[in-house]
Amino acid sequence: MASNTNTAASAETASPPTSSSLAQNLTATIAPDLHPDGSSDDSSARGESIASSSTSVTDSVLQFRLENGRTYHKYKDGKYSYPNDERENERLGLILRKDVQRNMFLLTFDNKLGTAPPNNKNVDFKAKRVLDVGTGTGIWAMEFGDEHPESEVLGIDLSAIQPSFTPPNVKFEIDDVDETWAYSRPFDYIHSRMMTSSIGDWRVYLQKCFDHLNPGGYVELNEIDLQPGCDDGTLKDDHALNKMSRLWGEAAKYFGRPFQDKRDLITILSDIGFIEIHAQTFKWPSNPWPRDKKHKELGYWNYENSIAGLEGFMMAPFTRVHNWTKEEVSVFAMEVRNEMKDPKIHSYSNIWSIYARKPTEEQ
Repeated sequence: MASNTNTAASAETASPPTSSSLAQNLTATIAPDLHPDGSSDDSSARGESIASSSTSVTDSVLQFRLENGRTYHKYKDGKYSYPNDERENERLGLILRKDVQRNMFLLTFDNKLGTAPPNNKNVDFKAKRVLDVGTGTGIWAMEFGDEHPESEVLGIDLSAIQPSFTPPNVKFEIDDVDETWAYSRPFDYIHSRMMTSSIGDWRVYLQKCFDHLNPGGYVELNEIDLQPGCDDGTLKDDHALNKMSRLWGEAAKYFGRPFQDKRDLITILSDIGFIEIHAQTFKWPSNPWPRDKKHKELGYWNYENSIAGLEGFMMAPFTRVHNWTKEEVSVFAMEVRNEMKDPKIHSYSNIWSIYARKPTEEQ
């Protein structure tokens, strides 16, 4: 993805902090504005262009895997033998959404598993011990372990939804990152993504990362902004997309898991003692409205990923915190979906990829 590198960005929604204390410790790369595809502004094309992008989400995921040689989840090609009951279908739905999300990150990062040096084959850094926080389905941990057979990879999560068959250098544990960390040995690379609203105190979490990294080790955070972005004013304040984000943010705060401002994460990393902080922003369009091929494809993926469980994700926060009825949530979810597929609304999600290094003993 093309990007402009500077230490002072113009877009308020994506600008990292630029105080003098960070000026020499921060490299910021801000995603450029996207340009709409003129052909997508025809309202008659709503939904149709999205549906025709691929036969189905499942087919797209499988095709993406085949093209990139990733086969750890081949059980969904017909070799999966777990029971086909309602609970299992819910689990498969989660795995499918996580796979779509994983593919979006691969496309965003040019088929790399992250932006930190351990993912760069041209950098002489070997991560002997790796921790994947919030591993989910475990797909990132397994793929990193496959690409780095010299690494020992541990994936942790509250949910036991990881497969039982894994590369020999990968293992999973059920653990809560908010509790005391009791790992016997430190790590060289700690990775996480999409943990915002899942971590209660980011300063405490990042301090744990610092304390459990070897000197010279890296931490990487890949997170999404709560509020959608828009560069041309086609997304208005009173749109359902913005209303949903505001209400969701209020609910997350009520639950004690607020969405963390990513610019604050950069400051926290510096305060704790991390050096060589790199912050990049990328854009995930709400639908395939952009002109360029890469972002148009990201728009297809993002739309499908976002609507797959939209109503389910909204139900608990909106009914428990905002006292909405189930019917009100369903109607509002329909409004949000309609806006998300409208090619005349040029909205996107800001994706932050931030990594930093723990100083060596000499530093």
